[in-house]
Amino acid sequence: MNTINDPEFRKFAEIAKKRSKCHKTGLEAWEKSPFAWLRKLQSRTRGKAFEELVSDWCKSHNFCVCKSPDSEADLVIDGVRVEVKGSTLWKSGIYKFQQIRDQDYDILICLGISPSDVHIWVIPKEIVMTWWKENKIRSQHGGRSGNDTAWLHVNPGQIHEWLQPFGGTLSEGLESLRENLI
Repeated sequence: MNTINDPEFRKFAEIAKKRSKCHKTGLEAWEKSPFAWLRKLQSRTRGKAFEELVSDWCKSHNFCVCKSPDSEADLVIDGVRVEVKGSTLWKSGIYKFQQIRDQDYDILICLGISPSDVHIWVIPKEIVMTWWKENKIRSQHGGRSGNDTAWLHVNPGQIHEWLQPFGGTLSEGLESLRENLI
């Protein structure tokens, strides 16, 4: 039997439609955003798009940018190895920069995109690793004993004091990038 023709299916679909009005999806704010297309990408493709956005942004400021020759970093900016992590704003109002690893890079760039704002932090790797050891950023897998990947949660409305020197706005992030490339 075709469930679409089943009266119970139609009834259930009507109930679901009414119920959907009670639950905001969090996508309404993205509808008119210039960044809405990011939300539609698969996770792996989204990561590549974040790398390309950082690359293009850096090139627009006359930095020399190329793809990393290996998988230990994403980009090389003015000769410095850079790992890029990106996040769109979650329904809870935070960014989650995931899969942070102890690999061969010098700088971690965290690019956060919300419907109407962009945030960026440019952090030296040794500081990221220190924060991980101090539990300022948490292990992503295995709880406190996990040590293969970490994630950084950032509320753009209440940025951690220890994160503030490394960016926030695009202008602040650009300043941090320039300082870290010297």
